[in-house]
Amino acid sequence: MAGGFRSFMDTLDGLGSSPTGRERLAAELRRLRGLAGVSGRDLAQRVGISQSKVSRIESGAVIPSLPEVTAWGKELGVSVETQAQLAALIEAAYNEVHPWGSALQRGNLQESVQDQESTATRIAVFQPSVVPGLLQTAEYARRVIGMFHRDYARSDQAAEISSRLHRQLALYDTDRHFDFLITEAALRWRPGPVQVLLAQLDRIMSIRTLDNVTVGLIPLSAEATTLTSHGFVLYEGDGQESWVTVETIHADMKVAAPDHVGIYRSRWGLLREMALYGDEAREFLSRIVAGLRTG
Repeated sequence: MAGGFRSFMDTLDGLGSSPTGRERLAAELRRLRGLAGVSGRDLAQRVGISQSKVSRIESGAVIPSLPEVTAWGKELGVSVETQAQLAALIEAAYNEVHPWGSALQRGNLQESVQDQESTATRIAVFQPSVVPGLLQTAEYARRVIGMFHRDYARSDQAAEISSRLHRQLALYDTDRHFDFLITEAALRWRPGPVQVLLAQLDRIMSIRTLDNVTVGLIPLSAEATTLTSHGFVLYEGDGQESWVTVETIHADMKVAAPDHVGIYRSRWGLLREMALYGDEAREFLSRIVAGLRTG
């Protein structure tokens, strides 16, 4: 069975684009059930889940829990080694890493981000070092993308900027809510002339007036309740799983394990305690703008 597992995974890898951890897990669970000659209805009864959930698991629409996969393997009589491999696949499904190099080869980076944003009804963004992409002006975005992807061709960079600005249309969808937490360091970081930053801060001032958008600003003078180690985005929706994305220098990470998502949700709550909102945020931003104009 273990040899069959490795052969099957090699076959998946050879089909073109590399399958995600979720796709690998779904394909292997589907394969194991087929080898055992057990129907989806029968397996559902044995495992204690609905037949529709079996279908969603095998299609990759839902990631099963470790107890569910353990029961799945037990009912199909798989080996201890295969159970361990399934456990590893669950970990990979819940925590996916997508290197920027492979993303560049697949095409526009913004398309995959927009796909994720389109399925969430609440998006919470924390940024300690740069203004979030959903709030960036065209010129600010051009400079950020140019710094981050220095090997981009000019046409690729233009497409990336256009797609990033297109993503911002979601801000005007009143059925969705956007929460932003931005540190003072990110507000003051200057990727170009002062005029570029002034235009960017004016954009934030304008967007924060939308009813479905909340902007919290974290001053350097605020007493710390937690570390602002790196940025992250928390995606949540009605009746569906929540997940988090984290951008690192080398890759984009997607975290979906419920306990790990809970850690980020808790961190968000602590960061929020440090932030200014409403009139206090407006006045704070106005002081930064005034300092830039006179400095």
